[in-house]
This record gives sequence, structure tokens and C-alpha cells, in this order.
Amino acid sequence: MEGFSFFSFSDFSLFMTALKFGAHKHRKQKRKGTEETPYFNHPIDVAETLWSVGAVRDITILIAALLHDVIEDTKTKPEEMEQSFGRAILSLVLEVSDDKELSKERRKELQVQHAPHLTMGAKLIKLADKINNIKDVTHSPPPDWSLQRRLEYFDWAERVVCGMKGSNQGLEREFYRLLKEGRDKLEKPVVNSFQ
Repeated sequence: MEGFSFFSFSDFSLFMTALKFGAHKHRKQKRKGTEETPYFNHPIDVAETLWSVGAVRDITILIAALLHDVIEDTKTKPEEMEQSFGRAILSLVLEVSDDKELSKERRKELQVQHAPHLTMGAKLIKLADKINNIKDVTHSPPPDWSLQRRLEYFDWAERVVCGMKGSNQGLEREFYRLLKEGRDKLEKPVVNSFQ
């Protein structure tokens, strides 16, 4: 098959272990959107976006994508992840994890500041994460998010992605396509169907 990369048995085995590990760690969580999908669908989507849109074939990056929210959003300790998946995967996960002890505003500002300085692997994961978050905010936003908050999220996500310009054309193109689609959808005036 053209464009298909074969992984070693040990790579594939570690990928499957990461799927099970991430599914277990996020098992009681749901996404905040109106559809309330299982949380772990999101990391799977991030890894799939890296593969299909970004043409990323680095198994370390793909596994880190599956695990990118485990430390930030569960009680998992870095030592447990390192023991199961190694230092390289842990390092990528830590790079894209926010410090939940900081205020939400501070965490968001730090993402903007840190984006240009991330390693290439972390930039790719962050781009794929933002792509999938933009989709969710457009099509299945948290029920308590106003139109204004959704548009502010788009502006902030764009600031983060601007700091990673030149990382991956496919991912960047997809981000800006979805950003435009989301803004167009949200900014379109509501038409009264009874007129």
C-alpha cells in the first residue's frame, strides 16, 4: 500500500498498550460537549488526525498523542507513565500538559507563550489537539458556552497555533480550514424560518 508504514511488533504492541492504558485512565470521563462522548474518543481522534492529516508516522508521537491528557486530567503520576511507556513518551506528554494548579487564564497564556518553544513532536500533538477542539467547539460545544465564549476560544486557539507555524503544512491547513468553518457557522446571522 502506498504511504503505509509498517511498525515493528513491539511498536504496535506498545501502541495497543497505550490504547488500553488511556481508555482505563479516562474511563469515567466524558467530553464537555453536548454529545457527552467518552473522553478517550478525543485522544484517539488526536492520534488519528496526526496519522491521516499530518502524515505523522513516528510511533513515539502517536503514542504520546493517545496519552496527551492522562497526566493533566487524571490522577496518573509521571512515574507510572514513564515506567509503562518510557522517558521519550512521558516528555512529550509533559510538554503538552497544563499545570492545573494555575488559573485557567494563566494556563491559556502560557500555552501561547510556550508554543514556539515546544519540540517538534509536542507541536504536532498540540496542533492535532487544537484541530479536534475546534471541531468540538463548532459542532458539540459545552452547553453552558455562549457564542462569545466559543468565538473567544477560536481566537485563543489561533494565537497558540500561530506560535507553531511551519511545523506541519497538512495540520496547519486543516486547522485554518476548520477555524474558518467554525467562525462562519457561529457568525452567520440566524435566519427566521417563518419569514
